[in-house]
Amino acid sequence: MSSRPERSIQRWTLALATVASFMTALDTLVVSTALDTIRRDMSASVAELEWTVNAYNLSFAVLLLTAAGVGDRFGRRRMFAVGLVVFVGASAACALSTDVTALIVARAVQGVGAALVMTLSLALVSAAYPSHRRGAAIGVLEGMVGLAVALGPLVGGAIAEGLNWQWIFWLNVPVGLVAIPLVLGMLRESHGPDTRLDLGGVVLVTAGAFGVVWALVRGNVAGWESVEVLVALVGGVVALVSFVVWENRVSNPMLPMRFFRSRAFSAGNTAVFLTFASLFIAVFFLAQFLQIVQGHGPLDAGLRLLPWTATLFFCAPVAGALVDRIGERPLLVTGLSLQAVGLAWVAVAAAPETSYGALVLPLVVAGAGASMAMPAVQTAVVGSVDHAELGKAAGANSMMRELGGVFGIAAGVAVFAGAGGYGSVRAFTDGFGPALGVAAALSVLGALSALWVPVMSRGSLDAAGQPVRRESTVEPV
Repeated sequence: MSSRPERSIQRWTLALATVASFMTALDTLVVSTALDTIRRDMSASVAELEWTVNAYNLSFAVLLLTAAGVGDRFGRRRMFAVGLVVFVGASAACALSTDVTALIVARAVQGVGAALVMTLSLALVSAAYPSHRRGAAIGVLEGMVGLAVALGPLVGGAIAEGLNWQWIFWLNVPVGLVAIPLVLGMLRESHGPDTRLDLGGVVLVTAGAFGVVWALVRGNVAGWESVEVLVALVGGVVALVSFVVWENRVSNPMLPMRFFRSRAFSAGNTAVFLTFASLFIAVFFLAQFLQIVQGHGPLDAGLRLLPWTATLFFCAPVAGALVDRIGERPLLVTGLSLQAVGLAWVAVAAAPETSYGALVLPLVVAGAGASMAMPAVQTAVVGSVDHAELGKAAGANSMMRELGGVFGIAAGVAVFAGAGGYGSVRAFTDGFGPALGVAAALSVLGALSALWVPVMSRGSLDAAGQPVRRESTVEPV
């Protein structure tokens, strides 16, 4: 391993991390356009269908920070491979499920593997690349992650129409089986600075995240004032507060609280939460708008989202390279502002008589904005900590991203249900506009939080001759 050229190791790391992250991110919403087929095949109830999506997202979001700690302790490459094994095995179990209960359980196990893969992908790429090339690499990685989330409904619809829904999961198996030996043979192992696993932190953050995510997932179904939701939310918040207290006292914290003294880390994680909250609302409702209001099938609806989703593939790598030249803040503020403009434009334009052509330009604007923001925010967070602590920063960032997605869908659904519904085309558009308005507002908040990310200082250079970022003397503009 050590005799191989550094550039070769970097290319393999980026390629394998990108493929694995794309696969796990795709499964976040891939079943959304196949739910009706699954309902008919398995005689599933609406609540059971909801859990085929939420079981994955719940275990995924809850275990992201824990995955970073496990990777730091036992090896990021090793645990990345373990995550792929778990994800592939659970994917096969999903495809072989004969009833909806088995499918839900398999989806939850899938989320465990996905948490390891997603967190450690960012950590491995960040560790493999020097600081002056890290932004471009993360741009490629995050562009593909964003594209996978947005393409989920298209891929699920295409497979459900062209084959059968089981192939949504079967496709993961050969990809994973090829990737696992390559990960073990081609990537460099790396560890975090701690030699012990922070078990107290693992228990507290897992319990806290589980309680908060459970409340967000169940709030619109069980009622926000129900005992179930209130107990879960209060218990989750108490556990998270206890986690902060514990991490300040333990000698080997899984998430050092000193990270939050960095404006780049704190503002970056706030921005990524709001970015993905906005993005998930848009993905969740736009696919339905194209089907329910404009009458397209699942595959056609996914194809008509391409002006939006394709920007994530083409623009994010370019934005990642620009991060290395001009810094994160200009791209973050501009990108999230563009996403807000595009989504607000769609919200205002959407009506039963609206043509698809009227939506193309605002979709491109929103997609270009998201493409600019995602690599910038990831680079800001992982660049704010020491090299040895990249895994912890990546885990915190990944958890904020997934919690943002869960929060976004919960908030969007609540607003949609209050303003409209599924009773008619008019009722759907009555709720769709306000829901997209919430997505636009979250993007605006993200842009405002990005103003606290430090600018790139032109007055000093690092060892590689690249401009460094200035934390303490720059005020937000």
